[in-house]
Amino acid sequence: MTLTDITFSPGSYLAPAVDWLNANLHPLFAAISRFIEAALGGIEGGLLALPAWAMIALFISRRAGLLAACMLGFCWISGFWSASMQTIALVSVSVLISVAIAFPLGIVAARVKRLEAILGPVLNVMQTVPPWVYLIPAVMVFSLGKVPAIIATIIYGIPPMLRLTTLAFNQVPKDLLELGQATGAKPRTILLKIELPCAMPTLLVGLNQCILLSLAMVVLAGLVGAGGLGAEVTRGLTRMEMGLGLRAGLTIVAVALLLDRLSRGALEKRTARNPV
Repeated sequence: MTLTDITFSPGSYLAPAVDWLNANLHPLFAAISRFIEAALGGIEGGLLALPAWAMIALFISRRAGLLAACMLGFCWISGFWSASMQTIALVSVSVLISVAIAFPLGIVAARVKRLEAILGPVLNVMQTVPPWVYLIPAVMVFSLGKVPAIIATIIYGIPPMLRLTTLAFNQVPKDLLELGQATGAKPRTILLKIELPCAMPTLLVGLNQCILLSLAMVVLAGLVGAGGLGAEVTRGLTRMEMGLGLRAGLTIVAVALLLDRLSRGALEKRTARNPV
């Protein structure tokens, strides 16, 4: 055997592992699928409960929601209202779960430097791996459909949120922390009243990155049956219809601007209610 005959094939190790997971942890994966499908169905049903004009009217009545109303209006006139709502539901579920995992883990990493050092290389690899790679094991475990798309999107959206959460809490001025400790404030009070407001600008950037990457991943996941705008982009590609693909692409941009505006507005309102 020569050096040229030596090859590295991760699949030969990963495939048996996936088979073992499917054989021994099927009830767990079925429970995860039911939870994700229930959450996705609830959000999607809520978004489609009102007609398009009524949903747009809710945002027009608020000055801060004017941009959101314009983006919703574009989704309506583009003819992709249902697909847009499906995509928003997919991204919402993915981002909520990604943030629920990354945010507390990022806070812990900011306090435990050894954990931060361990997570650094892992996050570098996760952000370097092409997004398509995450779809392969997700489809192998959960089959085709929306669930593997959301699982892959969650994994893809965790690194930017986790990294920027750690950065945000590392950048909190030490004198403010010392002042809070000197006044006898409890750790929970310091977290909510000092650290979180100071870290909010960087957290907003992390949330924005998580939303954009999740939206991009959900669009790619249209190829595995996720539906939404990703399916429209895929249809335009397979049929070589430039108009359909461009229209779906512009609608994705509108959805991205809508989600960014809504997330920023919600966090800024929360910060205003809890000033330092």
